[in-house]
Amino acid sequence: MHAALKLIHHRFQQAQPGVTGSPGLATQPSRTATVTVVPGSTPLVLDSPHSGTRYPDDFGSALDLATLRRAEDTHVEKIYAFAPALGVAWVEAHFPRIYLDANRDTTELDTSLLDGDWPDPISTDPKVLSKVRLGKGLIWKFTDQGEPIYQRQLTVAEVRARIDRCWRPYHAAVAQAIDAAHARHGYSIHLNCHSMPAVAGRFATEFPGLEHADFVVGDRDGTTASPALSALICEHLRACGYSVEYNHPYKGVELVRRYGNPAQRRHSIQVEINRKLYMDEQTLAQMPEGMARLQADLKALVQRLLAHDPR
Repeated sequence: MHAALKLIHHRFQQAQPGVTGSPGLATQPSRTATVTVVPGSTPLVLDSPHSGTRYPDDFGSALDLATLRRAEDTHVEKIYAFAPALGVAWVEAHFPRIYLDANRDTTELDTSLLDGDWPDPISTDPKVLSKVRLGKGLIWKFTDQGEPIYQRQLTVAEVRARIDRCWRPYHAAVAQAIDAAHARHGYSIHLNCHSMPAVAGRFATEFPGLEHADFVVGDRDGTTASPALSALICEHLRACGYSVEYNHPYKGVELVRRYGNPAQRRHSIQVEINRKLYMDEQTLAQMPEGMARLQADLKALVQRLLAHDPR
């Protein structure tokens, strides 16, 4: 976590899975927080559900850590480290996306991963199931390149425990931050912060091999935010010299779907950043010039949103 966040973060949940153990081992999770929350004073809330790097001891994956880490939205929390100083609420997951994906609903589960019957609801929506079929449900089955993550079946109890320790506190934190922003100002703007590979992997999306733009801005076709607000973000980024796609190939998933409601002046927008802009995708090393440029341009975007009333 960025040093500035360490000084002001709030431990949202205790009794959580801890820092990495050896892949392939299934042991009891250690006790550490899975979510950091920095309260804000403005209408703006930012969250990063996929940049977590604390690999729990109970993961039990068959893959090595270097392979698992390619699923992370690496360094996203560092890109937006300026936000809390501007009064922006910040929510950050520390558990890895490949362990549990907080940007999926709990109904988006591939039950073939389990050693028993799942007692809770499962989605039947074909659009939702398209991602599950790719191995990208609540619990991932495959990496973006199609590598099986487990050489075992998971128990119903351990999946439920992941939901309780990770998914529920993360969603509670995002919901509370948005509710607080909305109560203070009469509206809220929520940016769901992500990164994406330069080229889509074979099992990543429905567009394998697609060369991504510098940014993809998604509001689920105008259903989770005012299209005018999304257009403002696209316009700002293009003026900074970036290529920008709108709702393709990423429209936004569970976090914007669940918390965006423009009719209630709750605007949620997913922002994807191409990793080639700021890091080496093989070594995960930051590229200082690209990182500095991104931080400056995104800070200017956040300041513009803080000055903009979408009502």
